[in-house]
Formats: sequence, structure tokens, C-alpha cells
Amino acid sequence: MLLEGKTALITGAARGIGKQIALAFAREGANIAFTDLELNEAYIETSNELKALGVKVKAYASDASNFEAAHAVVDDVMKDFGRIDILVNNAGITRDTLLMRMTEQQWDLVMQVNLKSAFNFTHAVTPVMMRQRSGSIISLSSVVGINGNAGQANYAASKAGIIALTKSVAKELGSRGVRANAIAPGFILTDMTKALSEETLKQFVSLIPMRRGGEPEEVAKVALFLASDLSSYVSGQVIQVNGAMA
Repeated sequence: MLLEGKTALITGAARGIGKQIALAFAREGANIAFTDLELNEAYIETSNELKALGVKVKAYASDASNFEAAHAVVDDVMKDFGRIDILVNNAGITRDTLLMRMTEQQWDLVMQVNLKSAFNFTHAVTPVMMRQRSGSIISLSSVVGINGNAGQANYAASKAGIIALTKSVAKELGSRGVRANAIAPGFILTDMTKALSEETLKQFVSLIPMRRGGEPEEVAKVALFLASDLSSYVSGQVIQVNGAMA
């Protein structure tokens, strides 16, 4: 029970990697507050799975890219749970296309949802964790935020920004006992990637030395390490979960 008695706030956790992180945390005893853009069938299914693990669970409909909405969620979580020990900035989208074809709207939307949402929630939990003199902030970046990728200039820039944000927060809040780290997944088999054609999947896998895509649960295991006291002296780091993909 690595997280017993702790409360985790996870954005965009109704499905995919966020959901698996929530489940991993709940299995280790954490109470779970999670957000999604709207409370739909996926939210109900995820809530039920988490509650079955015997922890306190509450979901909040929220646009993570909205500054005021993010702060309102944090206020509500504090009222409902009394503390926030772990923040996972997971909300994100893609709008892939070559730079020469990319519209201003496609650029702005990805930056707003991916990078600004991480700022919004980090900004909102900072005073909470500073008062507690403890906390772990985990933000989902990507290998393309490290290496770049053709057709993903907007996504890569947003994920690189998350790395810079993480390193800066780690330096600012370290003296208050608050840690900040980023996870950079590689090719992970989510609903989004499973929708790709078999030929495209094979092309991606051929570039990975481990010759397979990663599972969301494998990203969740790294998040669990960063959320727990097992990583008590780990801060300002970027951990790649990519099967040695360059």
C-alpha cells in the first residue's frame, strides 16, 4: 500500500493512460479525484472500477485548459478530500499535420489543452502542497517532446514545454518538499494508436528495439514510482517509457 492515506488528482483520467494511472494508485491505497471534459459512460465505468478497489473516488467535469475551471476543481477536491498529495497532469490531444498545412487553430488548441492545462493545475495545487510541505507533481510529456517528430510540431512543442515547466517547478518548490517529474511515453497502445492501420502499426513497432508497443499499465507503473516515497529524492527528471526507441 504505497499510497495509503494519500489523495491523487488526475486530469483526463476517464480512459487510456490516465485511467490506468488512477487504477494503479487506487490499488496502492490512494483516494482518487479525477477529471474529464464531460462525465460520460467512460467516466461511469472508470468510477465504478476505482470504487470497487475500496478507496474514495469522485469525478469532476472540467476543461483542464481553462484557468478558472482548474482552480475551481482544486478547491472542490480540497473540500471533498481535505488534501492533495499527488497531481498527475495527463490531459492532452493531438491535431497532427505537416507544419506547412497546420492552421493557427490547430497550433493554439494543442498548446492550450496540453501545455496550458498542465500550468493551470500545477498553479492551482502549488499553494496547497506548499502548505502541506509535501507533494508529487507528475506531468505526461512524450518522446516527441524530446526528439521532435514530423507532422507533430504542435504536439512536440507542447510536450517539450511540459518538460521545461516540470524542471522549473522542481527548482521552485523543492525547498518546500514538493517534487515535480515528467514521464515521456513512446509508442503506447491506447485507443488512439489501436485505431491505426495494421501496416502503420508494424512500421512503428519496427522502430522500437523491444519490437512492441507499450501498454498503458507500463506507464502507470512509472507514475506509481514517482507518486510514492520510493522516489523521495527524485525531482526535476524526465523518465522515458519507450522500449529504447530513439
